[in-house]
Amino acid sequence: MFITTANILDPVPPALKDRMEVINLSGYTDEEKERIAVTYLIPREIEENGLSKYQPKFSEDAIYKIIRDHTREAGVRNLQRHIGSICRKVAKEITQNKPPREMITQELVEEFLGPRKFFDEVTAEKDRVGVVTGLAWTETGGDIIFVEASRMKGKGDLILTGSLGEIMKESARAALSFVEANCVELKIDPKEFTGMNIHIHVPAGSIPKDGPSAGITMTTALVSLLSGREAQRDVAMTGEVSLTGRVLAIGGLKEKVLAARRAGVKKVIVPERNRKDLEDIPQDVREQLNFIFIEDVREAFVQALK
Repeated sequence: MFITTANILDPVPPALKDRMEVINLSGYTDEEKERIAVTYLIPREIEENGLSKYQPKFSEDAIYKIIRDHTREAGVRNLQRHIGSICRKVAKEITQNKPPREMITQELVEEFLGPRKFFDEVTAEKDRVGVVTGLAWTETGGDIIFVEASRMKGKGDLILTGSLGEIMKESARAALSFVEANCVELKIDPKEFTGMNIHIHVPAGSIPKDGPSAGITMTTALVSLLSGREAQRDVAMTGEVSLTGRVLAIGGLKEKVLAARRAGVKKVIVPERNRKDLEDIPQDVREQLNFIFIEDVREAFVQALK
């Protein structure tokens, strides 16, 4: 018998996967990472870097700054590396006859680790036409994505960019077909589709993106573009959509919800079929977000568009 771990299951050969018992483990919340750091990681790194005599303390704000500004992961591997890096720099100062650091603050974290590497805030952004906030699952946990839709004169082509996989490309085509078929109901002039190319882009183009969960985000972006209604940036959504507008279930809800909270999202639109997965999300996280469960993509337009 052997035990192995993996960040993503897709590359595992089907024959091997069929013979294995797969146990899926969700990522940690920021609060769980903070407690792990205080209880295990910091004492271990202090000892391994010869600081047992000095015992520098990490403030709670400093730990959260490392978690949110310098790591992007479901686990705590990089968190441990950064804590170790800070401890080594503290030890180096002591060897240079500098006074030992008694408290590691937010300011010292920035001094030792440099400027923040990750930015998540969406609340500072303006509401815009054709730009919708989506939620995605990655091997490093959940993440925020922005789906942008634009149009220009052309032959009626659908242009897709952003290093999208085949599943997301199919979602975009289905989204456009739904909007075009229901344009009268959605109060969109059918002439909007005549002699126009529509371009859907998901930024951070160098990062491959795929998976069946961006359908309602793309559909909402198209409706926002063609109707001229602004999309609220602090409303995030996840879910796949059928040609008739039915919203289908998705996976990785916990990771996506944690990403939404981290980014400053206030409202999360989720497929009704994923309501049962809400029990996997910590109570304190659930209390900070307003969850809207939908069965039809038209409900997303009401919640996300002005």
